[in-house]
Amino acid sequence: MAPVPSRAAILRLINASQHTSCPCHGSHTAHNAHVIANQLRRLATPVDKVEKEYAFEVAASNLRFGDGVTREVGMDLKNMKATKVAVFTDPNVANLLPMKMAIESLSSQQDLPFEIFDRVVTEPTEDSWREAIAWSREHDFSHFLAVGGGSVMDTAKAANLFTVYKEADLYDFINAPIGKGLAISKTLRPLIAGTCTLCVPTDTDPELRTVVPTTAGTGSETTGTAILDITSKSFKTGIASRALKPTLGIVDTFNTESCPTAVHISAGLDVLFHSLESFTAIPYTERSPRPANPILRPAYQGSNPVADIFSLWALEQTVKYLPKVAKDRDNTEARRQLLLAASFAGIGFGNAGVHLCHGMSYPISGLNKKGPRYQHAGYQVDHPIIPHGISVALTGPAVFQFTAPSSPDRHRQALAVFKQTTLLDQSITSIPDSAVGAHLFEAIASFLDGLGVPRGLEAVGYTKEDVPMLVEGTLPQRRVLDLAPGVGDVAGEDWQGASHEDVGSFIEILRILPEV
Repeated sequence: MAPVPSRAAILRLINASQHTSCPCHGSHTAHNAHVIANQLRRLATPVDKVEKEYAFEVAASNLRFGDGVTREVGMDLKNMKATKVAVFTDPNVANLLPMKMAIESLSSQQDLPFEIFDRVVTEPTEDSWREAIAWSREHDFSHFLAVGGGSVMDTAKAANLFTVYKEADLYDFINAPIGKGLAISKTLRPLIAGTCTLCVPTDTDPELRTVVPTTAGTGSETTGTAILDITSKSFKTGIASRALKPTLGIVDTFNTESCPTAVHISAGLDVLFHSLESFTAIPYTERSPRPANPILRPAYQGSNPVADIFSLWALEQTVKYLPKVAKDRDNTEARRQLLLAASFAGIGFGNAGVHLCHGMSYPISGLNKKGPRYQHAGYQVDHPIIPHGISVALTGPAVFQFTAPSSPDRHRQALAVFKQTTLLDQSITSIPDSAVGAHLFEAIASFLDGLGVPRGLEAVGYTKEDVPMLVEGTLPQRRVLDLAPGVGDVAGEDWQGASHEDVGSFIEILRILPEV
């Protein structure tokens, strides 16, 4: 087997990669970094021969998209023969139009009792989930309704799961190796997830200044994934199972009208990298080991023909319309297309999965509360925050430079999208495979610069001394790291044969060090 690259070689790469010059434009240092990166990629140790996957499954919620469709949820639940509905929202949305429309719709139906839980925490934690689960277990709910963004939808998914599994512990279903990652074999109650991005501008109502606006960008209305912040370990993880996916996703275009620009940008970046990561994840046929039983087939399966269609379309729409919303958040057509792109990206990554950008984003945002305490502009909150979309974007350019050698054709297609051209364009076809990653790095970096997004971890307050902690928080994210080209196919199952230092080195290669 090929030898693992030496620590000295890794450090040479790191030193070379700490340069702000564009990797495509004649910088001797940047050129050497690109050459060394390719050399190291060729030295990656392949996994031993194991039974690989041979099938993929497609699962997504039914979606309803349109102006004012929130008003239909009462009829939907009545049609589903609901006897008692649990309504989840957060303190912000509880007083806004989407929730008012939902309550009016529920109240318009005869014999449709409901209870409201309005204490969902943005960026949910173990404690906030346990509170919601305990509340839900106290009632005999037949159906669930989530009115809000990803935090609300994910909390409702968890409450639904642990209401059915009344005796289960939270960590029974949390992804391994953090939790037990048990399979969900019981049928959960129907859940309608109404995604909402309606946010009152922060200077309108002082009472809302301490609340992070709820956003639509997660695509949670289409997926079987629920994410929470493990505060004791300063990173995020979650539960992923097709059983969690909502019965119906409500995507109401009225609910994006007054969302602040900073929130639009962060939500849009989440869509962007959902699309890019799912499109460039390892092919489903390369995932191993093959599940012994179909119920064990993960929700995140690797790139596949169906997910590709949704991911690529969402990427195209986001590249086209996110700059327009950043320039003018009153651009109705751009907001509508981004909202639809979020749901399409959810179908894409909900079946293919995400990888390195999201895997590294979890400790980046989690450690911020104790470390840099960065507070992103445009979010008037009383606590440190690196918004999720920003935390994902910080490593984006370097991630795709690193993964490009594993699938040059897919990365070339992504490059064409950022250039808003096609694969027939000679400026795209003339780029050799070995240089696609460097060009994609430049294209993504330029796109982010146009949005005013912080570049590099130094921009949000991290230093070289923080790298070991960031690596430590990234390594447990097996659910997504296993899908990363150049990482998931380097070490064997459970990272056998790879030391902490070896695996950490792959993370360091991706410019997790601050740019200086």
